Amino acid sequence: MSAFSDSILSWYAAYGRDLPWRRTKDPYAIWLSEIILQQTRIAQGQAYWERFLEAFPTVSSLAAAGEDEVLRLWQGLGYYSRARNLHAAAKQIVAAGHFPDTLEGIRALKGVGDYTAAAIGSIAFGLPAAVVDGNVYRVLARHFGIATPVGSSAARKEFSALAQSLLPPDRPGDFNQGMMDFGAMQCTPASPACLLCPLAGSCAALATGAVDRLPVREKGPAVQQRRFDYVYVRFRGRTAIRRRGAGDIWQGLYEPLVVDQRLPGVANDGGGFPRGPLGRSAPTPADQPPFEARLIKAGVKHQLTHRTLLVDFYLWEPAEEPSLPEGYVWIDEAELDRYAKPRLFELLLETLPDR
Repeated sequence: MSAFSDSILSWYAAYGRDLPWRRTKDPYAIWLSEIILQQTRIAQGQAYWERFLEAFPTVSSLAAAGEDEVLRLWQGLGYYSRARNLHAAAKQIVAAGHFPDTLEGIRALKGVGDYTAAAIGSIAFGLPAAVVDGNVYRVLARHFGIATPVGSSAARKEFSALAQSLLPPDRPGDFNQGMMDFGAMQCTPASPACLLCPLAGSCAALATGAVDRLPVREKGPAVQQRRFDYVYVRFRGRTAIRRRGAGDIWQGLYEPLVVDQRLPGVANDGGGFPRGPLGRSAPTPADQPPFEARLIKAGVKHQLTHRTLLVDFYLWEPAEEPSLPEGYVWIDEAELDRYAKPRLFELLLETLPDR
């Protein structure tokens, strides 16, 4: 075992986080934690992990659930494709008759990539596979002085090979979890605890004053903006919603009426939000939808990974029942909690005045 690996294991034994999925070798519970924690902080993800295990204590119960039930339980976590992939993978596992116990088998599950397969395989089954995520990139880049831009294919090969060479074959799960915790708690993106670091004496970045410059990151894609209106219709205790279709963000979730403003200077990226069902010709002033509605909240900013949504919330209480655009249906307002919704729709509901 290398001095680096020994230091990581010793640090993890003393300071590693006590998390509930680390107290089990059940691959279902471990897999569930890894999927939930993709793009999610542990503080938020743990509550979802507990709720999922309570609702679906076995992979069979998850596979047997309806998609709407899974999406409702996932509501608030974002990146809803993870929930759909989780559901699909549960069905794969049930069809196979057991949870896969090889890297190839785990990697074949819907929504599982190299990192997740290595994490599950090493922790649940002791498979000698190193994980490489943002924390691992940072620790390795700083300690070994690697300036290859993270995100490039060259970096993936270089860092994966290095992490694999450092992996203790008899304790792969502990080492992988130690690397993740070390990057999250010790070798942090900003203000790392270098003076108290057990690797300080051998860290190339600390020795050369490059801690703040490593790892090197490639410039990401430009963030686009969309502006539109969310219109909550209230008519005799009912409201209008539609389910978002396939091939778009928030697939399978429900939303209120949408009016796409398509303002000058604001990108129409072709994804996300369709031309408004109530119609608005571009360009038009950002004032109100083309019907009698009350502005509830203006300029709500909602950030997605590569897109900024700028949204105005409206309440429309027509005197007569309006005809709904294609795809929309009436439901009782009291039934809204039964439908999985994106966080933006929840924000609209939080601003609505009482009836």
